[in-house]
Amino acid sequence: MTAPAAETSSTLQRHPRRWLILGVLMLAQLTVLLDNTVLNVAIPSLTRELDASTADIQWMINAYSLVQSGLLLTAGSSADRYGRRKMLAAGLALFGVGSLAAGLSQTSGQLIAARAGMGIGGALLITTTLAVVVQIFDDSERVKAIGIWSTVNSLGFAVGPLLGGVMLEHFWWGAIFLINIPVAALGLIAVIRLVPESKNPQGDRPDLLGAVLSTIGMTAVVYGIISGPEHGWTSAQVLASATVGVLALGAFVRWELHVPYPMLDMHFFRNQRFVGAVAGAILVAFGMGGSLYLLTQHLQFVLGYGALEAGLRTAPLAVTVVALNLTGLGARLLPKLGTPGTIASGMTLLAAGLAAIALLSGGTDGAYGGMLLGLVVMGAGIALAMPAMANAIMSAIPPEKAGVGAGVNGTLAEFGNGLGVAVLGAVLNSRFFALVSVSAASLPAALAAASSAGERQEIADAFASGLETSQLVGAVAVLLGGLLAAALLRRAERADSAMSADTTTGKSTDTDTDKRTSAA
Repeated sequence: MTAPAAETSSTLQRHPRRWLILGVLMLAQLTVLLDNTVLNVAIPSLTRELDASTADIQWMINAYSLVQSGLLLTAGSSADRYGRRKMLAAGLALFGVGSLAAGLSQTSGQLIAARAGMGIGGALLITTTLAVVVQIFDDSERVKAIGIWSTVNSLGFAVGPLLGGVMLEHFWWGAIFLINIPVAALGLIAVIRLVPESKNPQGDRPDLLGAVLSTIGMTAVVYGIISGPEHGWTSAQVLASATVGVLALGAFVRWELHVPYPMLDMHFFRNQRFVGAVAGAILVAFGMGGSLYLLTQHLQFVLGYGALEAGLRTAPLAVTVVALNLTGLGARLLPKLGTPGTIASGMTLLAAGLAAIALLSGGTDGAYGGMLLGLVVMGAGIALAMPAMANAIMSAIPPEKAGVGAGVNGTLAEFGNGLGVAVLGAVLNSRFFALVSVSAASLPAALAAASSAGERQEIADAFASGLETSQLVGAVAVLLGGLLAAALLRRAERADSAMSADTTTGKSTDTDTDKRTSAA
């Protein structure tokens, strides 16, 4: 591993235009994140105008996140080796060209290919924005800057369906992609003019096999998670994808342990601070992604809201995160509570929010107060935990590996989100199908097959019961994971303190010996 001093951008700390640069980076980040969810509300239009099948729609939505998540580690490593500004500019250019192709697509195949191209640009953008933030802010401001970065993540996650709904009310479906082009163009100009270049001058030999193995492994695993709920967890398609992913990632780990210039140094996982932050990051994404996936179905299928109305009713989660992070609450509490205490507090609040949703918003009477309370409490927990965990991950990785650190952070978010949807969705479905008497493969199919109002009410009640169970499972997992992450971080801090004390004692002993020798 190279020393931090080898980083060519060591002089970039507290860059004089750092806040302006942060604004440019966040605009690019927001645009990329919006496209994770903006297409969901356009499904009826795409089905009608492109004659898209259900499989086509699935690939239109998943091609973007699948390619993006599969390339995050490779993108981060490339940014470290070849220059973060170069990769940021390349990401903006690819994202803009992909958006143009998507907006002008005439067939389902063209749109799927364009979305995959946008995913390549998105992977470069997500990793380089966080890496550049780490480079241009020093320790005193980095937590606040990462808090703003986390705010934009949450905002993009929630605003996508709202923006898509507004655009579709006034324009055709292609406009939701074409709006990205001026943003990408302005971002490209600003990056070239404002963002300083930084890269690791050592380890120039590219880890091509590592890049191939990590991309295949991550893509296969994420695909298995995405397709599991639809095709069944024991289907040949899912099992084959999961097997390929696990084998490829296993080969990736073995290769990285022996290659002279690894893309991802596996010794990072010996650092308890890094492992604790990793565990926490996965479980925050697990709780947030799984919960919103289930709540959206509950609002639409059980309570009868439209897509835009459902999006508005889940927005308080993002609004709370944005409000608390913009006030700098997490940045102010971190020095007082410490990283373990901040993460434990945030994860406890997230678990409490999930439990509140389960216990106070169950049933089919349409009561929204319990759900609102749970979303606000969840938002407060995420606002505390996410910046602290991102900072812990990036602090545990040498500065010259900032791109890889950002890739790890993004990969964890994608993995945790998919895992939350898969696990909590499976818990809900297990409970739901155990309670309903109608034979069907899904909630919409069960409602369609119901022959009376009584059966439809039974189905709605069963889904509400399944939602309650799954949210409680999520709450327990998040709480236990948060306590585990905090314990690992606390142990790492104690080990660092003990090592520092031993070093100080050794120096004092040497000084006393020198004094006695001089006196003699």
